[in-house]
Amino acid sequence: MNKKVVILILAMISIAIFSGCIQADMKTIDEEKSVGNTTVFPVPGSTQELKKFSSAYELREYLKASAQNTGASGGFWMGRDFAIAGSEMGRVTAVPAASVSKGEAVSIQAPSGGTAADYSKTNIQVEGVDEADFVKNDGKYIYVIAQNRLVILDAFPASDAKILSSTLIEGRPKDIFVNGDRLMIFMEDTDTVYGIAEYDYMPRPRNTMKTVALIYDISNRKNPEEVANYSISGNYFQSRMIGDNVYFIAKDSVYYYNDFVDMPVIRKGSARIMAPDVYYFDNPEQNYVFHTIASINIKKTDSINAKTFMMGYSDNLYVSQNNIYITYRKNMPVLYYESQREERFYEVVLPLLPQDARNKINEIKNSNLDQHEKWDKISSILEDTFNRMTEKEKQQYQEDVRKAVEEYEIKLAQEREKTVIQKIGIENGAIEYKTKGEVPGSLLNQFSMDESGDYFRVATTSQFWTQNSNIQYNNVYVLDSDLKIAGKLEKIAQDERIYSTRFIGNRLYMVTFKRIDPLFVIDLTDPNKPQVLGQLKIPGFSDYLHPYDENHIIGVGKETAENEWGGVSIKGVKVSLFDVSDVNNPKQIDTYEIGKAGTDSEALRDHKAFLFDKKKNLLVIPVREVTGKEQYDSRYGYMQKVWQGAYVFDITLNGFKLKGKISHFDDFEEQYYYWGSPGAVRRSLFMDDVLYTISARKVMMSDLKDISGINSIDLPFSRDLYNEYGWN
Repeated sequence: MNKKVVILILAMISIAIFSGCIQADMKTIDEEKSVGNTTVFPVPGSTQELKKFSSAYELREYLKASAQNTGASGGFWMGRDFAIAGSEMGRVTAVPAASVSKGEAVSIQAPSGGTAADYSKTNIQVEGVDEADFVKNDGKYIYVIAQNRLVILDAFPASDAKILSSTLIEGRPKDIFVNGDRLMIFMEDTDTVYGIAEYDYMPRPRNTMKTVALIYDISNRKNPEEVANYSISGNYFQSRMIGDNVYFIAKDSVYYYNDFVDMPVIRKGSARIMAPDVYYFDNPEQNYVFHTIASINIKKTDSINAKTFMMGYSDNLYVSQNNIYITYRKNMPVLYYESQREERFYEVVLPLLPQDARNKINEIKNSNLDQHEKWDKISSILEDTFNRMTEKEKQQYQEDVRKAVEEYEIKLAQEREKTVIQKIGIENGAIEYKTKGEVPGSLLNQFSMDESGDYFRVATTSQFWTQNSNIQYNNVYVLDSDLKIAGKLEKIAQDERIYSTRFIGNRLYMVTFKRIDPLFVIDLTDPNKPQVLGQLKIPGFSDYLHPYDENHIIGVGKETAENEWGGVSIKGVKVSLFDVSDVNNPKQIDTYEIGKAGTDSEALRDHKAFLFDKKKNLLVIPVREVTGKEQYDSRYGYMQKVWQGAYVFDITLNGFKLKGKISHFDDFEEQYYYWGSPGAVRRSLFMDDVLYTISARKVMMSDLKDISGINSIDLPFSRDLYNEYGWN
């Protein structure tokens, strides 16, 4: 056989088939080593162990090692607040703030007279763990962020509703908490800060982002009084309130350039009061992000506690009454991938060769020759072996290698496709790292996680590619208090992915989708042996699941239908009611479809837009409904007629009955607000028998008995602000 042909065949077997990034076995990286007085950081590994930087210098050296490993040469540019790190590094305990001249916190008191006996609260995931939103109510007053203002409405009784105060917020307010006569606003703001790089001769300005927590005394709703103002480097991420303690996270991409590292800083007003300790997890990243977790007692605002954890881009966050769980993708260092071609050859190809060839190659492998000399000799043996094969043997050999390599790739891809879960304990404002865990696959959202007693349950989708296939399936894992896997259920719904999950007691309800919607009922009673109890296959899918009671589930998603090409077309929004009393045979009681293809609801993506109350048989969701065919507009191109508002249902175990629809449309509505109209209803709430719907422009009040209008209050609104910032 021609030598060039043989070499080409060998190249196809040993190189082309084996190309791709396959991870090596897990290796533990040594701790930092000191040379003289200089800390030398090894290339970041993937142990996920918690470590702490003792100075900004150490952090800089770590980033240098990481940049060399990932090939990043220009540093990390996406950081925020350009503050000077140094002597304050390591101060992590709560620091008393400057005295507040505007008075101390007052105790929680119920709103004065005329309070509703029954009122709704923000739809949350975990009982006792409140989630911030841009609308809150306490049965008497509605507190709403209206663009750049905090507006407080005396909303009950509805017929006498009026705005009590409108407070300008210098920044971009995002979310609020209300706790009796205290209110906290989270906002993002830009700032110009100054820092001096090592051996530079003057401070240099840089525009940054910061998260600001403003606390107001609202005992006089007509005149809210600011009593505290804290700011943290970075963008506002999420927050939770447990009792009187508020926990919030700011995310700030690490700014590292020209041997300067910008460290997280906490300020009280303009005074710098704290530089939190910075911890990190040993995981190689292309980009690093500071996650600063801070806690404030909303009634005792004289101190703040915080710790910073440096990691990659976090995926999801789950908070119980005792713990914060942060998740992110596990990465492997580049150096580990570089050794895989050799490893695959010895583990996969060598066992498929004749015994005499294996013996010769093993002898060469164990010799003292260098790598290049070894391969020269091994390739000669491969060439001789291949030449002695018949054509049939050659074909069989190549097929055997192909199959073995694919199995090997799948096995390693499964190991590589993992999510890391970091567990951080919280108690009475204290923040303390606990442990870590890993699970195969990736998580969809916060509802993919649940804490139950000493166990933490997660649902994941595994998806990875090999040279010849795309593999996708779903898993359920139960982890113990140390986040070690205690029980698992893998490879559920092959070739599909998770669209929604909901943990309720000892059951998990999970919806997957590709062409049809299987609703799985999974038993978690025995944490060591989760099992599928039953499933229901119906057209469409649910993006959000909500308990009606212990035996019935509400789903909100999209309807689907088979199209003329044999594929699946997405239709309008669909609400569904499922009976899961017979866990082995779940049933769909009723569905209601809204609008044509393109119809959407914010409740599909944000559970806080979903209003349900079983006692009132009430279900309300915001809807952007496509009602007409496409028409051409010379200004905006092809458009469809769209209705924006809220659908109000009467929901019982018999199904859905539309009670009415509420719209905030008026003369401000224009075609280019097809998406995110300022008149679009985004939230709804009730006080006694009155339904309140909130858009960017107004609050409307309707009688729950017949959805007739009672009153309407216009909110402060500027079209210029709306268009500039995209507030919707």
